[in-house]
Amino acid sequence: MASNRPAPESPSTYGLDDRGAFPGPGADDGDGPWEEWNPIEESTRSVRGKHRVAKQRGGGFARSGTVLGVGVIAAVGASGMASAEDRPPVPISMPDIGGMADDLSENLPDAKSLPGIGELISDEDSETASAAAADAAPAASGPLTRATQTSADTGGGTGAGEALRSRILQQADAQQGAAEQEARDTAEQAAVQQAATEAAAHQKSAEKAAAAKKAAEMEAKRKAEEAARQKAEAERLAKLAKSFIAPVSSYTLTASFGQAGDRWAADHTGQDFAAPTGTPVKALHSGTITQAGWAGSYGYRIVLTLDDGTEVWFCHLSSMVKTSGKVNTGDVIGRVGATGNVTGPHLHLEVRPDAGDPIDPMPWLRDHGINV
Repeated sequence: MASNRPAPESPSTYGLDDRGAFPGPGADDGDGPWEEWNPIEESTRSVRGKHRVAKQRGGGFARSGTVLGVGVIAAVGASGMASAEDRPPVPISMPDIGGMADDLSENLPDAKSLPGIGELISDEDSETASAAAADAAPAASGPLTRATQTSADTGGGTGAGEALRSRILQQADAQQGAAEQEARDTAEQAAVQQAATEAAAHQKSAEKAAAAKKAAEMEAKRKAEEAARQKAEAERLAKLAKSFIAPVSSYTLTASFGQAGDRWAADHTGQDFAAPTGTPVKALHSGTITQAGWAGSYGYRIVLTLDDGTEVWFCHLSSMVKTSGKVNTGDVIGRVGATGNVTGPHLHLEVRPDAGDPIDPMPWLRDHGINV
């Protein structure tokens, strides 16, 4: 920033004329003629026409502080320095410009209309505006532009810094709100998934419990049915025990069904009850005697046909008591002997369902309540 040229010293009381006043502009005070001086001539270019300071006139200072403040602010704005207060003050020696301030103020444009200056000042006192501008300037030295203005520079309102701060806060609030919403959504999804998992587990547990209950009910039903069947079987056997009896009262089991031996052509076809000759042979159940007589290797044989068509053969008898007709359970129909192909006295008993091939008599006898 260029410095102003030194101003001429103010006239002393010794330079008064005979009337006790300062000499006029054209008076010769021995120091040479006064030159026209512009305090901002070298620091800024003229804007919107010529703005020059008139020559010194007689009289005292008239609003000299205001003019000086405007000049300093104009110098700061024109040079682009935001920290003019950081530089050492430029020594200026001002002459007593007196009444020329009125003419100067009339010719100067409104300071607010100057580009780059109107934004820096307000209707307040120029010194207060200058101090406010200095306080609002950035701490680091740099050009004072519109980008660095604050609410204090523009005379109030939200400045660029405040707007930026507001936007940052809004963005931070928006980000925080989005994060909170995302956290809520995540928590809600986790809760829904947890609820679904618990519901599935509960459903699975309920199904398992239902299956276990059904299995228990089926097992209980099976046991009940089994118990009922056993009870019915016991009742049936008890009833059969009254209608079925063993063919002989005292006996010894000898040759069994399917046993091989040299006394018969094939495997044994019945069950032998060894007993002394003449032991009574009884009808094990009610039926009809369909055959009675000699049967070769069987000796004397009686065939008892039961009501269901099963034939019971009584063989090797020593004698036949009944040879035909209906008989009841326990009726004596013959006696134990040793006739036919035998080695000793015994009863050969065969069971032939539906008059067919012989079966093992022992299971059949047990099924009909006969314990042998």
